[in-house]
Amino acid sequence: MTEEALKRALEALSPEERERLKEVENREWRESLEYVLRVEGPERVEELLRFLDEYLYLQGFSPPNRLATPYLNTIPKALEPPYPGDLELERRIANILRWNVAVMVMRANQKADGIGGHISTYASIAELYEVGFHHFFRGPEAGLDRDLVFFQGHASPGNYARAFLEGRLKEEDLENFRREVHPPVPGGRGLSSYPHPWLMPDFWEFPTVSMGLGPIQAIYQARFMRYLEDRGLKPKSSAKVWAFLGDGEHDEPETVGALHLAAREGLDNLIFVVNCNLQRLDGPVRGNSKIIQELERLYRGAGWRVIKVVWGSAWDALIAKDQEGHLLRRFEALVDGESQRYSALGGKELRERFFNTPELKRLIEGMTDEELTELTRARGGHDLRKIYAAYKAAFEHKGSPVVILARTIKGYGMGPTAMAKNVAHQVKKLTDEDLKEARAFLGIPIPEERLGELPYYHPGPDSPEVRYTLERRQALGGFVPERRVRFQGGLEVPGEEFFQEFYEGSGGRAISTTMAFVRILAKMLRHPAIGKLIVPIVPDEARTFGMEALIAQVGIYSPQGQLYIPVDAGTLTAYRESKEGQILEEGITEAGAMADFIAAGTAYAHWGIPTIPFLLTYSMFGLQRIGDLVWAAADQRARGFLLGATAGRTTLLGEGLQHQDGQSHVYALAAPTLRAYDPAYAFELAVILEDGLRRMYQEGEDTFYYLTLANENYPHPPMPEPRDRVREGILKGLYLFRPGEGQGPRVQLWGSGSILNEALKAQELLQGFGVVADVWSATSYKALYLDALEAEREGWLLGRPRRPYVAEVLEGHEGPVVAATDYLKALPNLVRDYLDRPFLALGTDGFGRSDTREALRDFFEVDARHIAYAALVLLVEGGGLAAAVLEEARQRFGLSLEEVPPHRR
Repeated sequence: MTEEALKRALEALSPEERERLKEVENREWRESLEYVLRVEGPERVEELLRFLDEYLYLQGFSPPNRLATPYLNTIPKALEPPYPGDLELERRIANILRWNVAVMVMRANQKADGIGGHISTYASIAELYEVGFHHFFRGPEAGLDRDLVFFQGHASPGNYARAFLEGRLKEEDLENFRREVHPPVPGGRGLSSYPHPWLMPDFWEFPTVSMGLGPIQAIYQARFMRYLEDRGLKPKSSAKVWAFLGDGEHDEPETVGALHLAAREGLDNLIFVVNCNLQRLDGPVRGNSKIIQELERLYRGAGWRVIKVVWGSAWDALIAKDQEGHLLRRFEALVDGESQRYSALGGKELRERFFNTPELKRLIEGMTDEELTELTRARGGHDLRKIYAAYKAAFEHKGSPVVILARTIKGYGMGPTAMAKNVAHQVKKLTDEDLKEARAFLGIPIPEERLGELPYYHPGPDSPEVRYTLERRQALGGFVPERRVRFQGGLEVPGEEFFQEFYEGSGGRAISTTMAFVRILAKMLRHPAIGKLIVPIVPDEARTFGMEALIAQVGIYSPQGQLYIPVDAGTLTAYRESKEGQILEEGITEAGAMADFIAAGTAYAHWGIPTIPFLLTYSMFGLQRIGDLVWAAADQRARGFLLGATAGRTTLLGEGLQHQDGQSHVYALAAPTLRAYDPAYAFELAVILEDGLRRMYQEGEDTFYYLTLANENYPHPPMPEPRDRVREGILKGLYLFRPGEGQGPRVQLWGSGSILNEALKAQELLQGFGVVADVWSATSYKALYLDALEAEREGWLLGRPRRPYVAEVLEGHEGPVVAATDYLKALPNLVRDYLDRPFLALGTDGFGRSDTREALRDFFEVDARHIAYAALVLLVEGGGLAAAVLEEARQRFGLSLEEVPPHRR
């Protein structure tokens, strides 16, 4: 009977007859399997199951419960859709771009030997990009259906070469590749080495390169798109996030650390394309195995749809001819190191080593070495038809994220020096032989006598290649990449009146700066203009930070809503998840929370929605752990507030070495657009938050803020007078909090955060020695330092000398300075050289300890007694007091002078 007749016969059966037929089939399969198991053993059973898997895979069906499938294309030849574009024209375009990339990098290194650049990565990814550019990537004119594309960083010359073909960049621009400070060719702009929005704010949107930062940001950008839609801030759209990454990049924990989130939340708006060129900087990614198979297991295990694009069309006939599975089993035995050898050495090597059995030799009877060489180059990632089939399936897939694992050749078409060689990544120059081979392979119509000039090739603005490229981009909504800032500022933000209640102190009640911040945040969430735009983000520490009430108030975002009744239902602080929830509670992942922050902090540019992220982290697990992502946030002009809670080396009692932060403010120095503050009181917090909202969301400034919050409770005083001057000092980094009273030798005590209270106690201790101390709040050493640097530069370079603020504000306040902080001494020492008086920094250099605050501050020598004693020492050294006072102070304060400093204990 034919297949159709059998199907009709089955359909004619009654439900009872179908059930009996299933029982018969089940019994026959079970009996057959039982025979094999008992007679031939479990190894043969495994072999048969693998055979069945292979058969099913060849029929276009992949069992969903398998972590790995045969080493074949997921979409078989029979299921490939028709190609919608001009194949020959698109191949020519990709090859023109390959040529111009090689020329751009080589010319750059001719002008400045060692300037760097990468040829081979783009050579491997060109077709993967071009299918996207011609048929999938929707540009800015597509509105809310536009796509976000994370490009592979080392392939950035390819984006420049394409922009050159499109007319967006000139030849003079290409000539200035990696020459941004002093572009050597007049009339051209400098082009950054990798995707850097800070340096090319009209071009690049996302900073990437191989640190795993692109993949994790892409996942959270896709999730944040859903967050915006579910909360009604953005209409639902078909926008996708595409991320191009390397196979070797998967060694980075950030690349794979959030895969489960994408699957758990069903992010079918997310597509990863992995350029599996099988090589990283030093050699094969997995020389002794197959990276594509390893990544398939990883992604399938995490819940992603996996589409493999392994073999090019030249293999289709052989695969169809392989009825007995000999070729498939040879594919399974192939390792990547061997595969690279064939690509580098060609058809003769393939004939001798790959087709190494009589059955395999019969498959290639009559094939020439040239035809076999074509097989070595026929990888799916260079085949437009195969790529399109994968992209179309990924684009249409629903219910989960998709990863496309595309096998390519590093240095494809770049001649014998680069193609598939271990040195491919480092190749910056091609030999004359390489150039000739590349020109022939790529079909570039440049005479041989001109090759020494390294000429670019542009087919002309009216050529079929350029017209086709521009037509396709117009149809898809404009150029990609292109950064358009859709929100320029002008948001109605709360002003001084809104924050007034926090200027008045805590009324004698002991609270922490964390508690004060949560109160301010709760009020901002109710603000009519910005409340709905606030995005609170926390990595599983909301209760630690006293945010339980906010969970009940605005809810935790969950795309599924809340499918259960929480155990604390009915209480004022019930755990509430909601599809409209406002809080992003990420679990124990500071990197994920920071990726959230970046997505929310850049939505003003991508979507024109000025969301305001407030990321609260355990400060020790903040900038120290996610410094790369903080740097990436600065690069892409993110806006928002980072809050380092439970901050300070001595304010967090009991937790010990790994939890006590004494360094985050030093790390904060690195990011140029990050403003860093260590507030002591609620009014300081209010002033800083008001300033940040105004700068970022009303005036549209590209900056973001880091504030440290402590969990130590103490009364918060009202804002001192005159308030205008105090407000200015808070923002500039230093202001007089409490002047000393009386007559006598004078000293200036600086305190920050919780340590400001120790300075106030020291002020009282010094009164017992007839010393008058002024107490200052040092809210931002970074602000003081940068202002001093600018003042110094204005003087020696620009001829406009001025006194830095840190020196100017001390005018009329005599005496040496003791600056005490809960952070490294390096922080206050940043400004010592800008003062004309003795200066002593007290800080918490060294490992943390588990103990009380009092014991910790004694250990690190930053408590009131040590501050007062340091002040007396400076006064004695300056001749203002007799030396005998020091022994009296040691006795009165009960100081035990340790020979070994804290940082060596």
